[in-house]
Amino acid sequence: MAPPPGADEETIALYEAHKKIYPRSVSGYFSKWRWALVFLTQLVFYGLPWLEWGQRQAVLFDLGARRFYIFNLVLYPQDFVYLTGILVISALSLFLFTAVAGRLWCGYACPQTVYTEIFLWLEKLAEGDRSARMRRDAGPWNLDKVWRKAAKQFMWIAVGLWTGFTFVGYFTPIHSLGAEFMALSMGPWETFWVLFYGFATYGNAGYMREQVCKYMCPYARFQSAMFDKDTLIVTYDQERGEPRGARSKKADIATLNLGACVDCSLCVQVCPTGIDIRKGLQYECIGCGACADVCDTVMEKMGYARGLVKYSTQNALSKHWTNAQTLRHVLRPRVLIYTGILLAVVIAMLTSLWLRAPFKVDVERDRGTLARIVSGGRLENVYRLQIMNTRETPQTYEVSVEGLPGLTVSTDASMEVGPTESRWIAVRVQLPYEGAAPGSYPIHFTVKSAPVSAVVTEKSVFIVPR
Repeated sequence: MAPPPGADEETIALYEAHKKIYPRSVSGYFSKWRWALVFLTQLVFYGLPWLEWGQRQAVLFDLGARRFYIFNLVLYPQDFVYLTGILVISALSLFLFTAVAGRLWCGYACPQTVYTEIFLWLEKLAEGDRSARMRRDAGPWNLDKVWRKAAKQFMWIAVGLWTGFTFVGYFTPIHSLGAEFMALSMGPWETFWVLFYGFATYGNAGYMREQVCKYMCPYARFQSAMFDKDTLIVTYDQERGEPRGARSKKADIATLNLGACVDCSLCVQVCPTGIDIRKGLQYECIGCGACADVCDTVMEKMGYARGLVKYSTQNALSKHWTNAQTLRHVLRPRVLIYTGILLAVVIAMLTSLWLRAPFKVDVERDRGTLARIVSGGRLENVYRLQIMNTRETPQTYEVSVEGLPGLTVSTDASMEVGPTESRWIAVRVQLPYEGAAPGSYPIHFTVKSAPVSAVVTEKSVFIVPR
């Protein structure tokens, strides 16, 4: 509607502008665990591609050759079922960890959290702690601000590019990729993925940060379906902390009718997603425990007991359970069911890998002729066998057949296949002329390997013409 004559026009924004969060640095028990996992995960991610296994890279997903090398294990497209198993294990692990301790994965090991911690540390290194960054961003541009911002950007870009280079190193041998990088001769796809993954790391960890956790990650939205009142979460003990208020260290809180919370707002300042844990459980909370660390520090300074903010459950707080009682209720039926299913799937997958045949065999009938009579009055069918050696050492294979009386292999049905190679062999199978009535008969090819003793059996049919 048009405003009445003489009225002032007013613009109303329907969307609130994003406010940058400046997380305060914190040290404590949970902070040490977070940084331990940062070092562990990045040591694995950055170091694994450089690890040698025999004459090759220990972990390499060679898409061109359609082979996945994982230490002494070589997987092929036919082993897609193992990828399904890994996805099922990951999903069940997520359900289990969430039922036990909420967003524990998000707070300590999620790549978004890990790289945000790294980029925040680099930002602090270049621009100082929270107050210095806020003051500098609010002030005018000067030489000090320019060179500090430039130093931060240089470090961010370097980490992003190194991360992208390492990611591509899982799909292209990293030693050759490094040589191509130094010679500026990387292929177009390698260049694209190094830049793409590097830019994604730079943007997500440097600028988007908590917005990825709050708006882009679906886990934040459906986590409530996996929570219950016995799930360990970061909680604020409202009964003990309220009413909150400032006071001196020597003040008697009973006389002032105050709780343990001094309303210092440090729990908000250290939160990487900018929430106030005192308002209760919120979907933005990633369970990192930073607020618990800083609150324990304040409680110690005031001479109060630690644990005003801590990992606990809603039932434990309302019913005043001890730690032992809380842990007993954490091991509830749904957790035990998740654990049992997860262990069953893991054991089944490991057993399947352990019993996996070291080679694969495919049998095809010769399309040129169904059956024929050869010298000696014998009936002959011709087959083509593809033998794939999944080992990284040469193997010799011998082929035999059974299914009908007098059925034999008339050719030299032995062959040697090189490491991780596949070869075709023509196999002529013969039967005495009066050995069977006209028709189609099931037969079995048996392939034995040496020096690694293994046997694979494949089905086919032998045709006796009229």
